[in-house]
Amino acid sequence: MNQLTIVLCAFASVATAVPLGLYSSTTPIPILRQNADGPNPDGSYNYNYETANGIQAQEIGYLNYRGTQAESREAQGSYSYTAPNGEIISVSYVANENGFQPQGSHIPSVPPAILKALEYIAAHREERLGAL
Repeated sequence: MNQLTIVLCAFASVATAVPLGLYSSTTPIPILRQNADGPNPDGSYNYNYETANGIQAQEIGYLNYRGTQAESREAQGSYSYTAPNGEIISVSYVANENGFQPQGSHIPSVPPAILKALEYIAAHREERLGAL
């Protein structure tokens, strides 16, 4: 399954999630604003929407290096919603050949010691493979 499909499915799951008890399953939630463009012949697209329960989302996507062997897809966007405790959760992200890369104040950061260990492991990959 390609990365863009995975990202869009994950995004749709998060963006449409509604805390139980906030709305009944039979209560429709009005869409206040919705725009979409694409997919276009060059592979680009964009969309945005806002719902009456405070969910907002927008994303643009395009092909990098179109028509070359290094062609890849990239998406950039953001979404926000209100958590059950009333906190507004906002996430911005990039999704590309390096995976889904979210940023938000509620997302825990990786401790510096772990980052250093990961860098060491990546730099010494050949040594580890030789030991096998």
